[in-house]
Amino acid sequence: MNSTAPLPDDPVFREPWEAHAFALTVSLHERGLFTWPEWADALGAQIAAAQARGDADLGDTYYRHWLAALESLVTAKGATTAAELAHTRDAWDRAADRTPHGQPIELQDADFGR
Repeated sequence: MNSTAPLPDDPVFREPWEAHAFALTVSLHERGLFTWPEWADALGAQIAAAQARGDADLGDTYYRHWLAALESLVTAKGATTAAELAHTRDAWDRAADRTPHGQPIELQDADFGR
């Protein structure tokens, strides 16, 4: 007989970007950018730093720590720079600002200030 664990009542990801960050982390690991121990250290460091700043650790900030860990790890590994991450984040902000609510956000060259 094949037994399976019950599905959680709450969704695993609160927002689509959390699922994207998770998938990107798995993909970068599979491509050999970092090991799981390196990932665990990076995520643990982000969570510890957030708790030291007063994060109540209610679960609602977990993927923000996840994203910060991913950004710090890809910059430490030389896959990108902090400046390039900021530039891309700004482009997404511009794209989101001009996109009507409920519509997919699409990046354009103009969003990058090019």
